Amino acid sequence: MRGDQNHGTPPDGHKLARPRILIVGCGDVGLRIAQLLGPRYALFGTTRQHSQFERLRNAGVRPIHADLDDPNSLWRLRGLARSVIHLAPPPLSGRHDTRTRHLVCALGRVQRLVYISTSGVYGDCGGALIDETHWPRPESERGMRRLDAERTLRHWARQSGAQLSILRVPGIYAGERLPIARIKSRTPALLEEEDVYTNHIHADDLARISVAALQRGAPQRVYHASDDSRLRMGDYFDLVADHFALERAPRVGRALLAARVSEASYSFMRESRRLDNTRLKAELAVTLHYPEVRDGLRALTPPCVEVTARG
Repeated sequence: MRGDQNHGTPPDGHKLARPRILIVGCGDVGLRIAQLLGPRYALFGTTRQHSQFERLRNAGVRPIHADLDDPNSLWRLRGLARSVIHLAPPPLSGRHDTRTRHLVCALGRVQRLVYISTSGVYGDCGGALIDETHWPRPESERGMRRLDAERTLRHWARQSGAQLSILRVPGIYAGERLPIARIKSRTPALLEEEDVYTNHIHADDLARISVAALQRGAPQRVYHASDDSRLRMGDYFDLVADHFALERAPRVGRALLAARVSEASYSFMRESRRLDNTRLKAELAVTLHYPEVRDGLRALTPPCVEVTARG
């Protein structure tokens, strides 16, 4: 396999004896996954930014420069690892995930792949409690892109014989992934009677779920990677505000809120659902470290910064 030191190279002969795992889009969650897998595996992680190479190396991950928008940059991935965790997001616009299409063309033979998708593929469910058999009907383009990626991967897995597990992930939170800036800016939330249900998962629990899916996930199986919380979005903001002794966000009606926030932010407030995570616990044998958002917040201290939730 071709390679050079500037763009990530295969490990030495000793490391080649270890099972290889490729983490595509190795950012915050990918590094948490790497910490769990540790030295038992030869870990590779893709990134578009050379500035991230040192961070990956310090975590025991061999960095590979790869841009999923540029198929010509993906040749290093072919045959590199038999197990893959796909964390890379789709493009920012359109209804198709061209990045995932480029990836499956580049990978070659793979034994197992875990894809980190989004609960946004379901669209608005009117606050209903849903399990993985609920038919996806995305209403936003971001949800459509994720569903397109899922379908691309399903087709590829059937053709190649790879075992595919799909994790439908809601809003990810952690110490650096909280709506602190939103609350401080006094951006309003919806009135209680108009509010939507939202779902959450701590980044550490998502990393543990990803590893469990890689090791125990059933072929072509979907899992809700969600905690046990049953929160409305405004209540989530209130929990964060109270924990950090901040003034709670004001509540306004839907029409007024639509004029105060971006279309991207408002799209999350048009969808309401509660995710059933029974399959996650029964089949992947996952015990959540942070079963509810309150549990995760107790372990956090400021300062924190904003992150965009998945849905």
